[in-house]
Amino acid sequence: MRFLPDKFISTLILAILVASLLPVKGEAAYWFGLATKFAIGLLFFLHGARLSQQAVVQGIVHWRLHLIVLAVTFVVFPLIGLSLGWAIPGFANSAFYAGILFLCVLPSTVQSSIAFTSIAKGNVPAAIVSASASNILGMFLTPLLVGLLFTTQGEAGISLDALESILLQLLVPFVAGQILQPWIGHFIRRHNKALGLVDRGSIVMVVYLAFSEAMVQGLWTEVSGHDLAIMIAVNIGLLAFILWFTGFIAKMLGFSRADRITIIFCGSKKSLASGAPMASVIFPAAMVGGIVLPLMIFHQIQLMACAVLARRYAAQADALESSQAEQGL
Repeated sequence: MRFLPDKFISTLILAILVASLLPVKGEAAYWFGLATKFAIGLLFFLHGARLSQQAVVQGIVHWRLHLIVLAVTFVVFPLIGLSLGWAIPGFANSAFYAGILFLCVLPSTVQSSIAFTSIAKGNVPAAIVSASASNILGMFLTPLLVGLLFTTQGEAGISLDALESILLQLLVPFVAGQILQPWIGHFIRRHNKALGLVDRGSIVMVVYLAFSEAMVQGLWTEVSGHDLAIMIAVNIGLLAFILWFTGFIAKMLGFSRADRITIIFCGSKKSLASGAPMASVIFPAAMVGGIVLPLMIFHQIQLMACAVLARRYAAQADALESSQAEQGL
């Protein structure tokens, strides 16, 4: 098992380094920003086109499972985020607290939730539906929760311009993709690997633009090593608690082993693919760098932790199958 950052995370780190040394400015920043907006719209169009209606039908019967995942994603996580600001002295004033709070209101990942559920031998059709439903609802719930939670913390809520941007850059392309899904969905899924470059490329563009603006605004002069260390520790603690909580609540409610695995992996994830573009749409450019950094770190931590957990569940499943086979002989 290796714990080095994957190639995508390494690319994002490189984008931050390049932005720190060679930030895009002036007119170049304007045109790069327009290109980034186009890439974000294309990203959400592809998300809509990829969502198989057949997968929805296969997994929709597990409505109790989906309610648990959505409740953890959009209720439990935000409540924890608020609690952290109250419980940790001075954390609410940290440069990264807004990023932690934003992380807590994001939808689940799609690809990694399904992949880890499959590796761990969980309920894959249900994972497809839960993760997809989380992302669809997230386009409505995440901006609403940002407006509610950030206003509660004394920050400005979402402006009308931000709502208009969410509608035009995120929702309209997604709906267009869903409408065209019966005709282009098979092609999109068949070329998923190549089109995945659009996903990763758009996020890299968002991160580079965000940290370029952060450099211009002097983000790193406002950030202390103490703040950074606390943010990393909070990310680790947050993920550890959610992994325990989802497993505990799923077992207490009597879900099968396969369904418990699905709840754990879908309920504990936060989507960098959705979060970075949303942050660039919702928040002022000067804030985006500080907002997405906690999410990037959480994303890497969740990949490493869930990779270990998925393989452990897979080994347990193999041992259980072998034991049942021996008893059947």
